Amino acid sequence: MDASTVWNLSKRLEPLVQNSSNCTSMDGGCYYDHELVDRVVKVVVPLFFGPIGILGLVGNSLVVIVIALNPGMRSTTNLLIINLAIADLLFVIFCIPFTAADFVLPYWPFGDLWCRIVQYLIIVTACASVYTLVLMSLDRYLAVVHPVASMTVRTEHHAFIAICIVWFVILTTSIPVLIIHGELQTDPDPQPACRILPDVNRTVFQVTFFLLSYVIPLTLTCALYVFMLIRLWRGARASAESRRGRKKVTRLVIIVVAVFAICWFPIQVILVAKSLDSYPMTTTSVMIQVASHVMAYMNSCVNPILYAFLSDNFRKAFRKIIYLRPRYQAKGAGGPLTKTTRAASSGDII
Repeated sequence: MDASTVWNLSKRLEPLVQNSSNCTSMDGGCYYDHELVDRVVKVVVPLFFGPIGILGLVGNSLVVIVIALNPGMRSTTNLLIINLAIADLLFVIFCIPFTAADFVLPYWPFGDLWCRIVQYLIIVTACASVYTLVLMSLDRYLAVVHPVASMTVRTEHHAFIAICIVWFVILTTSIPVLIIHGELQTDPDPQPACRILPDVNRTVFQVTFFLLSYVIPLTLTCALYVFMLIRLWRGARASAESRRGRKKVTRLVIIVVAVFAICWFPIQVILVAKSLDSYPMTTTSVMIQVASHVMAYMNSCVNPILYAFLSDNFRKAFRKIIYLRPRYQAKGAGGPLTKTTRAASSGDII
């Protein structure tokens, strides 16, 4: 893969995979020990990518199953959480195996068509994740700042429509990624590699992707949270228990967004710098880039862990699924919980 997309590491270390000798001079703008980096990469792939892939697959699958099998947990927020888990699942499936193969193999063995499809799906799933976080932030904003007026807007039906619109827009606007990528053979290595086509302006592509997939969505999210937190801490007219419930849900969403921003920031900055030819190729800088890629990949498996630590309802539902315990009504309840009583008691269902 190539320098245009965020997730392919081995082709980011150019001319690492193109030069069979150690790059130990400043010729060509690089100064790093090829053999040392190659040894590190061979350790990083099995040591980090394997567990990250397994945790991401199992954890996000559990999130989907837990919410799907617990009707009481179905809310606008949790529908968005399911969508985030699905996006992370697709990212794990279509990113980690092919990146791992690209680490191990000296060439791209999957053909031109699959090269384009993989690059396209990587962009799509990453954008789906970040814009789902924007929708989650908007949902929290409406719930806290306009709790009564937004009741007719914050419905499961509207959340589903919003999710479909986001996916449609991302799927259609990402089509150029299919066109600008392909399988290439470059000198001095005659073996094929999956990368951006040579007539494409990499700087424009990478800066545009950085703005659309990181800066703009996170700016929108931060703006929503600033207004929301001002209202939240001033104290809206609601019961203390309801406010506590809203604060818990808001804290969870804020942490999920913050973790995403932290995990993806280093690699986003590095790739923009590389597209501008401003990133030095030294042994240290290459190691930093390896660590940055690992951080970015880890984001796809940490969200289920956050839910388990920060949400009582998720912990109970996880245990219920794991131990296959039947669902009983809580003692002292006067009847089945409705959506209204659940929302009143917890501030949201999460």
